[in-house]
Amino acid sequence: MNNRKIIFYLSNLFFYGFALVGISLIWGMNLKDFSLFLSSTLAILGVGFVAQWSILSNLTASVILFFSHPLRLGDRIRVLDKDFDWTGKVEDISGFYLFMRTDDGRRITIPTNLVIQKGIEILKNEEEDTDEEEFIEN
Repeated sequence: MNNRKIIFYLSNLFFYGFALVGISLIWGMNLKDFSLFLSSTLAILGVGFVAQWSILSNLTASVILFFSHPLRLGDRIRVLDKDFDWTGKVEDISGFYLFMRTDDGRRITIPTNLVIQKGIEILKNEEEDTDEEEFIEN
């Protein structure tokens, strides 16, 4: 569900951006002026992201978790950290944070870049264990 929502938002963003460029060109905006505006906007965003590098690293880590990590909603995980024992069920993964409920009932929020840096261990779900046992019995 979460992956579908992100793809929907990105496709809407792409569509509206494409529509804005099309309307600007139809209204007679000079392509040179538009490229100057776009490059200035991207430069301002770049300076903002450099000033807030943690935001950029969280977004990048979220993209990595989304596309190339086997972590899914509902998985039981253990965040590998020597100081804290964070073991629980993944409730949500947003653009910046991973939300999980620990085994002792606490709801914690972990920045996605910390999840990538620390590493995680995906534990077997109890539901998967019962499904495997039913499959073996049949």
